[in-house]
Amino acid sequence: MTQPNLNPNSPFFHEERHVSLAQFVEKQITVCGAGALGGNLTETLARMGFTRIKLIDKDRVEMRNLSTQPYSRAEVGAPKARALANMLYRAVQAKIEPVVAELTMANAQTLLQKSDLVIDAFDNRAGRAAISETARVLHIPCLHIGFSADGLYGNGLWEPQYQVPQEVPGDPCDYPLTRPFALVMASLAAHTIVDCFRSGQETNFELTWRDLAITHL
Repeated sequence: MTQPNLNPNSPFFHEERHVSLAQFVEKQITVCGAGALGGNLTETLARMGFTRIKLIDKDRVEMRNLSTQPYSRAEVGAPKARALANMLYRAVQAKIEPVVAELTMANAQTLLQKSDLVIDAFDNRAGRAAISETARVLHIPCLHIGFSADGLYGNGLWEPQYQVPQEVPGDPCDYPLTRPFALVMASLAAHTIVDCFRSGQETNFELTWRDLAITHL
């Protein structure tokens, strides 16, 4: 739906033109993980106009991250959360709250409280388990996103349907199509986040890269 009285100089002109985000851009979104999924999703949400994003990640940018994640060579060695927050402020003046810390069962409630929505994009079982349990205790909507070690399958599951997966050998970032796959996953996650805020609908999704089949569950 086209919106009247648009400011053509707004960095979010196209989003405002087609879908008004004004009702929920100030919702507190906490993204856990700033890697291929969490980093690209955070960038997508910031460029869509969401203004209150907390980004939690303990890792620093490595050279091997540059092919799949939204970082540059100049940021190698810097904490991922701070590097992405700085980049997005320069890009669209997004004010990301970076938290350089390991989320554990001991600090999860402190880090996740006051969130309107939590996104779990971690790549380790302990972190995912801490988020899942804490989101249920605090009654916070929580979307878990991830993809398989072979880089061929990904999904997004909301609590309480989510079950913490077992650790599986392999690194999906070794797959040559990780970057485009992660971007598609970030787009699907952003779409279901908007649906959640607009209508309260929490839609699970899965993506099979091999046959490009997208199925809404």
